[in-house]
Amino acid sequence: MEQLNRVKTGIAGLDLLLKGGLIVGASYIVQGRPGSGKTILANQLAFHHVREGGRVLVGTILSESHERLFLYLSTLSFYDPARVGSEIQFVSAFDTLQNEGLDEVVKLLRREISRHQATVLIVDGLLNARSMAESPLDTKKFIAELQGHAAFAGCTVLFLTSSRLDDGSPEHTMVDGVIELGEELHGSRSVRRIQLRKTRGSAALSGLHEFEITEDGVVVYPRLESLYSHPSRSDKADLTRVTSGISRLDELTGGGLPGSSVSLVMGPSGIGKTSVGISFLGASSRAEPGLLFGFYESPQRFRLKAKALGVDCKALEDSGALHLAWQPTTEGVLDGLGARLLKLIDEKHIKRVMIDSLGALVRIANSPSRLNEFFSALMGELRARGVTVLATWEMRDIFGSEINAPAPELSSMVDNILLMRFVELESELKRLLSILKVRDSLYDPSLVEVVISDHGIDLKKAFENATAVMSGSAATIPNT
Repeated sequence: MEQLNRVKTGIAGLDLLLKGGLIVGASYIVQGRPGSGKTILANQLAFHHVREGGRVLVGTILSESHERLFLYLSTLSFYDPARVGSEIQFVSAFDTLQNEGLDEVVKLLRREISRHQATVLIVDGLLNARSMAESPLDTKKFIAELQGHAAFAGCTVLFLTSSRLDDGSPEHTMVDGVIELGEELHGSRSVRRIQLRKTRGSAALSGLHEFEITEDGVVVYPRLESLYSHPSRSDKADLTRVTSGISRLDELTGGGLPGSSVSLVMGPSGIGKTSVGISFLGASSRAEPGLLFGFYESPQRFRLKAKALGVDCKALEDSGALHLAWQPTTEGVLDGLGARLLKLIDEKHIKRVMIDSLGALVRIANSPSRLNEFFSALMGELRARGVTVLATWEMRDIFGSEINAPAPELSSMVDNILLMRFVELESELKRLLSILKVRDSLYDPSLVEVVISDHGIDLKKAFENATAVMSGSAATIPNT
């Protein structure tokens, strides 16, 4: 199959949505309300394109001066004033539009394309051109004449407009692609979204995807479930076992956790979920590095907690056996976090990961209805990359038998489930651990007591002479 030549936008996530970038010689509309990020996206593409050896013509049909535009762009890292006037030419066609009409704007831009030998043309202000058109046919003619000349010259065209054009509008029918930028409020949080509403002659990742505007420009995060609807590589599942870092737990699970599996540790606050994760990461090595992907424990606090359990995190970090990644739960994009996790795994050659906790990802998610799809795609991709995962989930109730999970079908997505509970027995509060599931493996379902000390975690057989243990209020079975 013949591959289409592409113009990379330089925006990694957007190029993924576009399956490699814009098609050379094609035309696109970038639409969105004022402030949605159209101008930043287009100029980010422009400066990337010239760094790759291309030439860009930016024709503005706006009353705003180029000086004001350069002032705003100067706050962004991609802006390079040395490129302006040489590889990137800015031409104002506003006066031409006002005084001479659309036909003369077309002639002006066609002359400049040829003179500058542009390989990308950006036309900012399509709404103004539309308002000056006497009929929809004139709008079609304006676009057709520009894109026809540009395509002949091998030039890719972007039309920017602040109008939300409908699918049947004259502009939409004439171009090869439509990229829409939007913004909406979720509570007090503003969420930016991007959608490819039309991509003629090319595959693309459909649906809504989130993006941010940072000091580096637009950063697009494709929905993880669309990016990895099928894992990027074949599943590495085999019969190997990976130590949990707790010898007694390895015995209960038949020799350790299955390699490339996902384990979920569930329990209330303070039960010891993070301590189990510390033991798991404490078994990391230079050959099989570990990663803490945490939200609630800062690296400093995590190191202190690990030290109290006899695990020297600093020594593991210094040797390259362990890496700590912390991110706040106050802001963030769910798919951005997933992308960051996968990037760290690739960069550091990670083989074991602790996610502490899944609850943080649930809090950050703007669309809880897609959590099942997100977790399924993320877990499938982690398995495919040969990573053994231990994730934590905080349950609401300190006592009681009710079990709630971060996603309704999570139990079918994870391979192993460990349940931790507080139990009151004979006026003492004890910690209980029970294995609910180990996929494709026999395991010991005994209820064991969790004992945490400065030597780590130990699991002891207990509760053999007690009843109603899982309720949290156990009772000793009287001798008969």
